[in-house]
Amino acid sequence: MLLGPVIVPVLLWAWYHYHKDRHFPEPVGHLVIAFALGVGCYWLGMLMYEGLGLVGLRRDAFQLAESDRGALLIYALFAIGPIEELAKLLPFLIVILRFAEFDEPIDGIIYASFIALGFAAVENVHYLDFVSDTEALARGFAGPVVHIVFASIWGYYIGRAHLRRQHFAATVIVSLVATAILHGLFDYLVIALPMYALPASALLIVSIWLWRLILMRNLHREARAKGLHD
Repeated sequence: MLLGPVIVPVLLWAWYHYHKDRHFPEPVGHLVIAFALGVGCYWLGMLMYEGLGLVGLRRDAFQLAESDRGALLIYALFAIGPIEELAKLLPFLIVILRFAEFDEPIDGIIYASFIALGFAAVENVHYLDFVSDTEALARGFAGPVVHIVFASIWGYYIGRAHLRRQHFAATVIVSLVATAILHGLFDYLVIALPMYALPASALLIVSIWLWRLILMRNLHREARAKGLHD
């Protein structure tokens, strides 16, 4: 099993996000912790899936795609999306927000992205036994992006609410629900209609990534302006 398709993209995305936080960069040790938490939350997600199995609700998404796409949509929206986003979100709430260095909104995006990287890394290792080398390389670069974009949404809004001390619980709930729906919809499209829905699923990810780029640029401008006035 070759780990290059997993390790190289993870290192590149980690380097990219570290340098994106250029005004008040987070300690490298904290970013490593966030990545490790992401690795752990992958297994937390697996435990949640096992919990579904105990009550007879665990399904094989690819089998559902062949037999009942309506059931797949329900499973994606109410199981896959919520489980994977909640698994990534919990360590963010329990550990990351307690860091004293968490002092600006962009930090929510950076830390959430490192958690997503850890999650995606383990997920991609799991898939290496089931895909070709070319598919592994493509998934190695694309998989982290998918998890990063969804995590960035709740990372930013929850981090901002945390710093402002405003509507925190409501923001957590709304952010989780929104990202779970988006994640579930994306998974449904790529599993049920991989060929026909590719433009729609790609457009969803690209749109969120562009929102993210613009948001981070604006946050950098605000941080620079604040630094000039301090």
